[in-house]
Amino acid sequence: MFSDITIKRDIYQSDEHQMVQQAVTEFLKKEALPNYEKWEGQKMVPKSFWQKMGQQGFLCMDMPEIYGGGGFDFSFNALILEETRKMGVDFGIAVHSDIVAPYILNYGTEKQKKHYLPKMATGDLIGSIGMSEPSAGSDLKALKTVAKDMGDHYLINGSKTFITNGYVCDFVLCACRTNKGTPEEGISLIFIDKDLDGFTTGQPFDKIGAKGQDTCELFFEDVKVPKEKLLGAEGMGFKYMMSELPRERLTIGIESLGSAMGVLEKTLEYVTERRAFKQSIADFQNTQFKLADCAAEVQVYQTYIDRCTALQVAHELTTIQASIAKLKASEMQGKVVDECLQLFGGYGYIWEYEVARAYAAARVARIYGGTNEIMKLIISRGLFREYYLAKKAKARMASSEA
Repeated sequence: MFSDITIKRDIYQSDEHQMVQQAVTEFLKKEALPNYEKWEGQKMVPKSFWQKMGQQGFLCMDMPEIYGGGGFDFSFNALILEETRKMGVDFGIAVHSDIVAPYILNYGTEKQKKHYLPKMATGDLIGSIGMSEPSAGSDLKALKTVAKDMGDHYLINGSKTFITNGYVCDFVLCACRTNKGTPEEGISLIFIDKDLDGFTTGQPFDKIGAKGQDTCELFFEDVKVPKEKLLGAEGMGFKYMMSELPRERLTIGIESLGSAMGVLEKTLEYVTERRAFKQSIADFQNTQFKLADCAAEVQVYQTYIDRCTALQVAHELTTIQASIAKLKASEMQGKVVDECLQLFGGYGYIWEYEVARAYAAARVARIYGGTNEIMKLIISRGLFREYYLAKKAKARMASSEA
């Protein structure tokens, strides 16, 4: 992107990265862009497209080859996310490849890995995760969906909402309360396959943006699930979720960055071609200053997101670092897309223009994955924790010297 002002991005410089970037760009131009308006009307991307993504190797790229993945590292997943959002294609690939698949790889049994992961890599199984509930959004400890122990199986009752891939998924990794009312009460993660009796979905929500990404409610009424569908240990679900949320929040930052980059590119093209008062819009100083600010914003956050991506590749990304990435990149996305829409004038408010779609889609990045207010709480608590730890260490050192 604009090589004369772009910092070299070492994280995507390998021949493999360049090949994947070119391949996914060509694929999306051919398979997604001509159909995307229709998919938005249907409020979902069809399973056939997921399968085509899988055939090209674009799903679960960092899963080991033994489980059907590409055997690459997380940076390839990041590249796919960035490119799809640069091109304005918005669907639940991050939930599938970067949230559900890692849970299975990190905590699943060998049987669960071999059953789900290879078919997720081909797009024959689409994964979703059920955390948010009508009365429990960012507060995961307040969830009410219950899995009752019936000996050889669980009986699950409850509901989930705002579930990405909920309508098209083949299974949901569901956060449930187990051993309710006992000292062992806790949150567990349980696979619930779509074809089980008592598992139903609502119609996809009519959202203000990200219309190609199906989002709906899930309902569980006396759903009988074998005990072998428990992920990891019973009662450990909250700990697992806290361990995996940094990656999820980084993916939101990556998608936010990709969207801002794509909109900025299209805006530069538009203002160069569009004329007003007998000159190009790009000739006005206001346009130049606005775009300079946008380019600077993108460059600053591109550097930070790339650093966080490298840390995730090394399995060293912290909760605070990921929360900063999600918080600031999503805010940057909103600011950049808004400034760019203004430069489109009235056309920026027309749905057929990608900047309008990007404007509507950008808003949710500050909500899902934990609201940005929650990100601020996480960051501030981390700051104070580090401050008090440093203060105690200093006091101990002073005491020992005395």
